[in-house]
Amino acid sequence: MINKINIEDIKDIALKAGDAIMEVYNRDFNIEYKDDKSPLTEADKVSNQIICDLLENLYPNIPLLSEENKEVPFDIRKEWEYYWCIDPIDGTKEFIKKNGEFTINIALVHKGIPVLGVVYAPALGDMYHAKKGQGAFKNNVILPLFINDDPKDKLSVVASKSHLSPETQAFIDALDAKAIEQVSKGSSLKLCMVAEGIADIYPRLAPTMEWDTAAADAVVRESGKMTYIYENDSPVIYNKENLLNPWFVVK
Repeated sequence: MINKINIEDIKDIALKAGDAIMEVYNRDFNIEYKDDKSPLTEADKVSNQIICDLLENLYPNIPLLSEENKEVPFDIRKEWEYYWCIDPIDGTKEFIKKNGEFTINIALVHKGIPVLGVVYAPALGDMYHAKKGQGAFKNNVILPLFINDDPKDKLSVVASKSHLSPETQAFIDALDAKAIEQVSKGSSLKLCMVAEGIADIYPRLAPTMEWDTAAADAVVRESGKMTYIYENDSPVIYNKENLLNPWFVVK
């Protein structure tokens, strides 16, 4: 199945969604709030419509799971061998703040593992992509771009800009390095920073959903890194009955 998917098509879908998002971003827009109190804008809706419509047109046999679609029962999802995992805008809070640190996330998941991912930050003009066995890229340059040869001397840690939990901060404070540089970033860009090599580690000891991480996790894995479950150091898996991610560490 994955061999039949042209990642250039998925990148093109992300670009089209990005154009629509930026049209909203560059003017005044309304903000709604979902039942869980998370914000929703018209940009989330229009991006979701574009991505879902184009994916269904290109790959009608691959089911979709999106943050903005009606939740699919696990009894149905558990039969899926492949599916698209989509977050039409990851980092809606950053979108509302207009700081540019939001992304479009499109992943293909196979038996619980993200095997293809496109992460596009339209306000920054950066696109990350990966396909299993073919490497990870930022703006078509292979990752990682940087390698830390002495992490015991200096460690760069990236953490959430809007959701830094006390547990995450305690984890960072306990890291074993002479110097620790801590930076904040919004959305799935944090995983991409580890893939890129400009951050060595991204701990997330706070809630996230599968669609928040799947696309960037594909980039992480193809860059030679991994997203580990905090409690047992095994790789994070997808399409669980509960779509909430466990606490994790990307390194």
